[in-house]
Amino acid sequence: MTTAVEKFGARVAAYAVGYRVELVSDWAQAAARWGAFEPLTAFQHPQWYASWYRAFASTDGVEPLIAIVSDAATGERAALLPLIRHRQGSLRIVEFADLTLTDFNAPILGPAAPRDDVAAWQFWRDLQATLRKAHGGADLVRFRKMPVKLATRPNPLALLDGVGPSVVNGNLVTIGDDHNAWRYELNRKVRKELERSWRVFTREPSAAFRVATDTGEALDLLSTTEMQQGARLNGLGLNYVLDNADCAAFYRDVVREGTSRGYAVMTALATRDEVVATLLGIRTGSRYVMIRISNAGEKWSACSPGRLIIDRTIAALHKDGVREFDFSIGNYSYKRRFGPQRTSLVDLGAPLSWRGQPHALRDRAVLALRHYPELTARLKQALGKSPPSPEDD
Repeated sequence: MTTAVEKFGARVAAYAVGYRVELVSDWAQAAARWGAFEPLTAFQHPQWYASWYRAFASTDGVEPLIAIVSDAATGERAALLPLIRHRQGSLRIVEFADLTLTDFNAPILGPAAPRDDVAAWQFWRDLQATLRKAHGGADLVRFRKMPVKLATRPNPLALLDGVGPSVVNGNLVTIGDDHNAWRYELNRKVRKELERSWRVFTREPSAAFRVATDTGEALDLLSTTEMQQGARLNGLGLNYVLDNADCAAFYRDVVREGTSRGYAVMTALATRDEVVATLLGIRTGSRYVMIRISNAGEKWSACSPGRLIIDRTIAALHKDGVREFDFSIGNYSYKRRFGPQRTSLVDLGAPLSWRGQPHALRDRAVLALRHYPELTARLKQALGKSPPSPEDD
């Protein structure tokens, strides 16, 4: 035990200088200071955050609070954290630039980013210390939906003792160079349904799948997405939140600025007279994430347009070099048909003031319970809260 303690002490001493954390309120300034980006997920792309901060920086109760972290001894870049301070009543919460739109939250990593638990602890300690001193104050840190790994690198925030499982997970399909071989591995019934759906769809002579090749076409398809999603969810009596002005501005900015760069990918099933289905995704290199999907409703239900557009989009992007297709969060049945592997996401929190202490204790208890899903389900049942259905969780 003495030897272990001595070794741990030596490792801590090696990180004694720690990290320098600067807070800025302007994304363009932070991005310029950071320099070249190497996005390790499609959400940690400069375009995503440029669009996000343009749309939400002036939203009531939201303040940009972007952390630039460097090695205190060498000045080498360690991490860029796209954060906000979000007010909930009198509580000032520091969280990622998300507001339910960024499915995977994570720092952007530099060469000096922590790679082990001791360095991660130092990083976390120095980040919290700076956030406590932030002008305007802060009461609580809540980091949600964080990947454990970012490509081949560890997420330093996921190395900390206080992390716990998120209520959501990613859904990743990895395809090798042979698309047909992967497709053959799908359930036979699923393959036959997809083939039948394409035959039904193409009975209309003008029916076709297409990838938007210019910004104007992509924006037109996004308008259709908005109308189709709104009609469907309102028809189900559900609250459709993506039509508020800030959300609409955000997605339009992503598509307007990202289509020509190949970052925003808008695909569609359409006839001469009608758009039957749309799918919006974001792409970095060989990785693609689906973020919004819509269809024209009952009239075209016989060809299962939602599943069909996913199938055709995968085929088209695979030809263009994409090998990882993430269906993102939400374990819906249409996703399961394509056989995704669930990828873990984690949450982390900490109090920054006495006001945040009770909330942090509650958050920690919730995270602890998630390690015991059966116990959580029993508690929900005892409280009269039914667990979510597999279609909706």
